[in-house]
Amino acid sequence: MQNIVLTEKIQELFHILQEWYWLPAMLLYIGVISTLLIENRNPSKTMAWVLVIVFLPVIGLLLYYFFGQKFSKVKKMQRVNQRQAVRLKKEWERLDPIMEELIHDIRGDIGDLSRVFTFLKNERLSSPTMNNDVKLLVNGEEKFKYLIEALTAAKHSIHLEYYIFETDNIGLQILNILESKANEGIAVRLIVDSFGSPALVRYMERVKSNIQFKDFLPVTFSSLANSNYRNHRKIAVIDGEVGFIGGINISDRYINDPKKNNAVYWRDTSIRIEGAAINMLQVGFWHSWNQADGEPFMLEKGYLKELRQSRDTKANAAVAFVSSDPASKGPFNMEAILIALGEANTKIQLCTPYYIPSDELASVLMIAASSGVKVELMIPAKSDSYLVHHASFSFLKPLLERGVKVYLYNKGFLHAKTITVDGKLAFVGTVNLDIRSFYINYEVAAAVSDQNLCSEMERQFEIDKLECDLLTLEVWQSRLKWKRGIDSICRLLAPVL
Repeated sequence: MQNIVLTEKIQELFHILQEWYWLPAMLLYIGVISTLLIENRNPSKTMAWVLVIVFLPVIGLLLYYFFGQKFSKVKKMQRVNQRQAVRLKKEWERLDPIMEELIHDIRGDIGDLSRVFTFLKNERLSSPTMNNDVKLLVNGEEKFKYLIEALTAAKHSIHLEYYIFETDNIGLQILNILESKANEGIAVRLIVDSFGSPALVRYMERVKSNIQFKDFLPVTFSSLANSNYRNHRKIAVIDGEVGFIGGINISDRYINDPKKNNAVYWRDTSIRIEGAAINMLQVGFWHSWNQADGEPFMLEKGYLKELRQSRDTKANAAVAFVSSDPASKGPFNMEAILIALGEANTKIQLCTPYYIPSDELASVLMIAASSGVKVELMIPAKSDSYLVHHASFSFLKPLLERGVKVYLYNKGFLHAKTITVDGKLAFVGTVNLDIRSFYINYEVAAAVSDQNLCSEMERQFEIDKLECDLLTLEVWQSRLKWKRGIDSICRLLAPVL
């Protein structure tokens, strides 16, 4: 009898749910959309999320839960950023007169493009530095040669921070060097992103090592919703003397070896830096180490160089760094790029594997092209992401209509993240021209004023153009309608790509 009553109650509940299921669903949708509106985000981003949630039932809510919310982790990041800013405040105030003098000198070389360095100083992101030596490194073949040379010569400290660090041939070769140096008593600190380098995380858990190792923002079942925030940086600082920054992770895929007949030719760019600029790269690593709860260390002698250097050195590059993360006061990398592009007079060249721009970036490129600046954008002809590839194409038509030259790289996968402006200022780093790099990931780029570097980067751009097809407005419009339809659908997912 009791079983019959229980069965009837279950059936009654089931009928109620069938009739009123829409009510909790509607309340959930209203709650999520209200949260989006209350957060006062960028209007276009808010509208994009609303469209994803409304037109992709259930799936849209899951995407928002995993990729759209501002979680408590961001608040913790903000608190860490504030504490570290307080610790560095007195040093910034002490160096302010020196920085003003340096910016005055930079202005004499590149005019109003120096506003990028002023911006970085005022936001306390990076001090400008002069008389640095900067070397362009094309692809992994060049980058790893110089990186291994520097690691092998290390006498004091090695600091590495990478999104991807594979346990393949090059990865194990570098790990062996790091272990050897750590056993000599040299301070070796290694940060990798837990999502980008899962194999290395497991490897370091298995082995007993003197390397001080931290996996950044570990991904567990309970932290899946926070897994959207990733450390996408790729930097190395050795002895506080030599630094590396760019798009090249530690992986065999970045080495184009004719003998091994790589499946995909990997076109990428990094730079090697010597000089006082290394201080700022070192401070950036220190910030990340503290964010990852690494064992504290002091930025003292051996880690830093004197900011004021002799002016009679042969090297003459002015360098500063732009760093940003999910807890930054603003999208600093995007803002620095916008300042530079807005000051362009003759030519802008951009390379990016992913072009999903903010409204501000798209506007400044179109305005520059319309005002007579030669604007050239290079992206891969084939992406490693179907969704990103189609979403990127949806943003190209307005550029083509304004006269921007768009080149599709065919030789392999273009992974370089570079910008040159007027042959006077260059950006090289980890920053893709997409929403994720501007607002979500931990990113860093070097802003470099150096005529030799800019000339080399422009020459490399011309070399790469030989491997490209020029995308014209007529070619874009001749694409099949169903492909353009997929472009538009994928564009709706732009906030999460």
